[in-house]
Amino acid sequence: MNKLGGSSVNKMDRKTIERNRRILMKDLFFKLTSLIPLQHSKPAKELLSQLDQLDQAANYIKQLGERIGELKRRKRLLALRTADETNNSINNSVIGLKLPILKFTDLGCSFEVVLISGHKKKFMLYQVISILEDGGAEVVTVSLSNIGDNVFLTLHAKVKVCRVGMDTSGIFQRLQALIS
Repeated sequence: MNKLGGSSVNKMDRKTIERNRRILMKDLFFKLTSLIPLQHSKPAKELLSQLDQLDQAANYIKQLGERIGELKRRKRLLALRTADETNNSINNSVIGLKLPILKFTDLGCSFEVVLISGHKKKFMLYQVISILEDGGAEVVTVSLSNIGDNVFLTLHAKVKVCRVGMDTSGIFQRLQALIS
């Protein structure tokens, strides 16, 4: 009796599992078909078999993949074109300026230092950071870019103790001496 009772329970479990699987598959199929826009459905979805609807979904996914590939290719081309234009405009704008350039912006308890140097005058990043830290500042961010023969360095720093402040004119003079 155990075998008979056990096998009937087993059959019931299998039937329940299969019913739940079919319900899940039906739900997933409905979600898939609902994601396909109407303009990509040839005839009405109700008139197509499930196999035809799956074929349409597969074709739509392939079209999306091709579209993504095309858009990525166009993005790369635009990025290259934009980079070339940026390099040309920066090189053209920096050519007319006397290098190196130092811009020091005091923002109260923080400040920004922008240094642009050419290939003739080089300085080391650690030297700039040392001058700032010796003056009572803590460097928060540093951005360094090499474009053509020019080096663009941007530092953001904050005063270690805001109440005490710091000697910004002294820092500016030391930076000028470094890059001159």
